[in-house]
Amino acid sequence: MKILGIYLVIINLTAFLLYGVDKKRAIDGKWRIPEATLIGVAALGGGLGALLGMLAWHHKTKKWKFRLLVPALLIIWMVAGYMLLLGPNSLIPGAFSKEPEPVMTESVSQEAVKVPDTGASEDKSALTTQPVVTDFDITLAFAGDVNFDDTWSVMSYYHSMGDDLEAVIDPKYIEAMRDADVMWINNEFTYSEGGSPLEGKAYTFRSRPENVKLLCDMGVDIVGLANNHVYDYGKEAFLDTLDTLDSAGIPYVGAGHDLDEAKAPVYVDVEGVRIAYVAASRAEKYKMTPQATDTEPGILRCYDNALFLESIKEAEENADFVVALPHWGTEYSEVLEPAQTEGALLYTEAGADAVIGAHTHCLQETTEIDGKPVVYSLGNFWFNEKTLKTMLYEIHLTGTKTEEPDGGIQVRINDVATEELMGTQSGCRTMMDEENE
Repeated sequence: MKILGIYLVIINLTAFLLYGVDKKRAIDGKWRIPEATLIGVAALGGGLGALLGMLAWHHKTKKWKFRLLVPALLIIWMVAGYMLLLGPNSLIPGAFSKEPEPVMTESVSQEAVKVPDTGASEDKSALTTQPVVTDFDITLAFAGDVNFDDTWSVMSYYHSMGDDLEAVIDPKYIEAMRDADVMWINNEFTYSEGGSPLEGKAYTFRSRPENVKLLCDMGVDIVGLANNHVYDYGKEAFLDTLDTLDSAGIPYVGAGHDLDEAKAPVYVDVEGVRIAYVAASRAEKYKMTPQATDTEPGILRCYDNALFLESIKEAEENADFVVALPHWGTEYSEVLEPAQTEGALLYTEAGADAVIGAHTHCLQETTEIDGKPVVYSLGNFWFNEKTLKTMLYEIHLTGTKTEEPDGGIQVRINDVATEELMGTQSGCRTMMDEENE
């Protein structure tokens, strides 16, 4: 019976040793002993204990040579234990059908681990074929006429204030202009040191090219050149204007080195949404600003809307939102001309999503045509010393952009909202009204 006790102790110590090794290897990230093996060792120990007890009893009664049988049983126990350590099924095939849970570590490749299919996972190739949908919220801003002629009243006042832009234009306006995703303004003069004033023209405006920095300081992203003052100093100064804006990295619309450029839409991409700008002028009773031709520079006119409508249709085919910018109307008059109301209808029917006019130096009516915003004239923004109402006009576009797996992009504009940040131009300063603050 003493021998029986000794063997039972050995078996229990072995089981505890196996358990300890199992935990140590699990912590180290190495192979773990399956639970079935530990169960098998414990079962074997219990069975051997029972067998040894029976043999001991038989030894007392039958006088067998018990000492010869014990080594044989020990050898059998060791062989069985070794087979259990290799795996429970090596001892009794099919006894344990459940595979041990894998332990994922950095040293184990994914291919070596069998992961049960729960039905929630997807094939990697399927994941790359799903469209990606994102929301967008875009602000387009528009301001009327500005004049950087160094001999003109507003620039004289600007220089007298130490060339401090915030002393002549309300900082709140400047902040809103800079915050807009795309800021458009009407560039109502020419940039040049050369050229000569057009003969017979009452007012001509020319700015030193370095003053283009004021556009950058305001946060302007694109300017309109389809107006009646961009050619005030002739062809040479006009070409200098295009070069100056190109050098400053500011796109211009409604004018160019030839007709193709003058009538071409200008596209600006914001958050994957393409905005198109097209511009034309019909502001002169005596047509002194030339229209561009196949070989000569100039602006695009819209006394006859045919070419302008072509530009709008082209833009509509290639953009998600189209802004038409006519330079029209009667100066310092709030009364709309038939050409304005008729033209706005034509432009929206041709594909314009907004019509934003300028030229009259005073604000004119804002309205909608089939839900599309129309501003007949923005008036002056910072142009002269007169006391006139002005505004910064904003269009807010919200919607979704869907990127398809094949690289295509689908844009859906869900809402077009507008905001008028009203203000006053007076005494060569432009200030925002308090109700907008």
